[in-house]
Amino acid sequence: MKRPFVIAVASEKGGVGKTTIATNLAVYLKALQEDLPVTIASFDNHFSVDQMFALGPQPGGSVANLLEGRPIEELATLGQYGVQYVASSQRLQPPSHDPGWLRQRMSASTLDGILILDTRPILDWFTEAALLTADLVLVPVKDRAALINAGSLKKIMADAGRAEKLWLLPSLVDARARLNAEVRVHEFLIYGARERDYQVLDICISKSPKVEGLASGFSSRIWPVLTHARNTSVHGQFKKLAEFVLSSSAAETFEYRNRSGGEGVLEGLPAAWRRKLILECPLCCQQSLHTDGHFFFDLSSRRRGFIHTGCCDQLFAELELDVMSPEEILALTIEGPGLVGPESRLTAHLFDADENLVASEELGEGKGRLHKTLPMMIGRPIDASYRELVIINRQAISPAEQMGDDLYRRFACRRRKIARELRLAGLF
Repeated sequence: MKRPFVIAVASEKGGVGKTTIATNLAVYLKALQEDLPVTIASFDNHFSVDQMFALGPQPGGSVANLLEGRPIEELATLGQYGVQYVASSQRLQPPSHDPGWLRQRMSASTLDGILILDTRPILDWFTEAALLTADLVLVPVKDRAALINAGSLKKIMADAGRAEKLWLLPSLVDARARLNAEVRVHEFLIYGARERDYQVLDICISKSPKVEGLASGFSSRIWPVLTHARNTSVHGQFKKLAEFVLSSSAAETFEYRNRSGGEGVLEGLPAAWRRKLILECPLCCQQSLHTDGHFFFDLSSRRRGFIHTGCCDQLFAELELDVMSPEEILALTIEGPGLVGPESRLTAHLFDADENLVASEELGEGKGRLHKTLPMMIGRPIDASYRELVIINRQAISPAEQMGDDLYRRFACRRRKIARELRLAGLF
């Protein structure tokens, strides 16, 4: 990495588990990838970061020095669990700079790995600076009020043209709590967030008395979930959260270099397209922009990419649908469980060259490769999806040609027709 991948954990509402998430995420990231440098700093003044990670004498610098212009790599001190931390400060004064100044500082930093910024439960200079600096923003929400308060954070990211970096994370939710006999609280939060056009993680950090007790004992030390609460469901939840962050950082910092012109494809695309372009084949996970491939597009997430011809043949071989012409298009619909449904349902639909529905096939769990590949296309597990439509071109074509104006407009037109046909048939 040429600069740190920055994660901001932010919320205007207190008591949502923000600092617990930031500190434990640091520990789990280090545990999952030992050679990855992980650094954490907090703009809050409760010293929780220091109480979990401090090791040895008091460091010579603090977050206050960072805001004075000192490089963060000089301030980061190796702490417990292999995590580097920047010492907290009791009183922070906002600099005279614009909040975007911090991002410029981080862009010029030689700090490697991942940097986690814990913020205050208020939208001030420090929180805004963290948001503008972040490559990924995690917003813990535990109730309707926190969901509403997330709107101001989203506006800042949207105004900066970076709304896609913000993800809501249901947090401190009692797994047993229900709104009624059928709908659980965390399911409502996920549904409500998506209704408001938020990206929301399919992970819920549960409320746990044992986890809460890790910061309230006689000792001044705060203990991480990884070492002192592995027998709780929160342990597995933090592991999943860390895996999501690692995959996000890998996608963000991936530098594509290929002699066959793949780099030129990226440079010629609008920024919004580049952010949603998956650079690897979702089946074999190898670079996919250097050769002809089969273009795919997910309507919900707007993710797009290419499947290698050999990999695409393996996927189509699992289907009973008779795919004959390269002009045909495969549409995959996922009906997730939503709030009260028992399970998700995956169906394949074959369309001819004129976008007429030819045949449909419901796919069970036996379709191994498709069930493995789809989460890479849509960016979430199939069972955690609500309603998805993924369209795959049967014709193999070069990425540069497919992403050109003419072919892309044609594909967009066909995509709209297919979605309309499926809706009219009651299949999507």
